[in-house]
Amino acid sequence: QVQLVESGGGLVQPGGSLRLSCAASGGTFSRTHMGWFRQAPGKEREFVAAITWSGSGTDYTDSVKGRFTISRDNAKNTVYLQMNSLKPEDTAVYYCAAGSISRWARSYGYWGRGTQVTVSS
Repeated sequence: QVQLVESGGGLVQPGGSLRLSCAASGGTFSRTHMGWFRQAPGKEREFVAAITWSGSGTDYTDSVKGRFTISRDNAKNTVYLQMNSLKPEDTAVYYCAAGSISRWARSYGYWGRGTQVTVSS
């Protein structure tokens, strides 16, 4: 029984930065692996990044390596996604997920409702 709420999305220009947050409640957050996915109109849900419960292990899809950073603060029950050097192709609804560090969406048992990120001039 975990609830996830994303925030921090918005409209930014190419090259800009944005920091997404995912607040968790109703579960044992400190022992839960977390991930970020995104979905653009007409496209399938895509893996972005994941982090182990301790924060010591991370994984990123190739298209965001060097630009995005996933982190977590277990004391605040929150996971973050810092996005730098944003590109128009990063435009999507970003979802927070809990329960796995896998790149396979079906491995995650809990999902937030998403936050819109739009990169445009």
